[in-house]
Amino acid sequence: MATSTVVTTTGTGHAATVQMEPEYRTKIRTYVTEHKIRPIQSPEKIVVGSRVPRDVELEAVPAEWAPHSPSTANYIYSGERVMLVDPPTRTVVQEVD
Repeated sequence: MATSTVVTTTGTGHAATVQMEPEYRTKIRTYVTEHKIRPIQSPEKIVVGSRVPRDVELEAVPAEWAPHSPSTANYIYSGERVMLVDPPTRTVVQEVD
């Protein structure tokens, strides 16, 4: 079975677009549930395309997710949602549903 994780950028200073197969989304959600990752607390609603506040700590993408997510991404867990974040811009690039 081939994997299809693709990372593209829309230009300088813009967020990356991440595409991944549904089974990898499930693997990521399972990881967060099994490892009891504590959700972040933020007064701001965090959605794809928004920037994560500076006071929110970004988590490194675990090796277990590779090659299911870009190695340059971090993630946050917020309100039952896992979101991949581009570290330099702190922009949410993908919600793992």
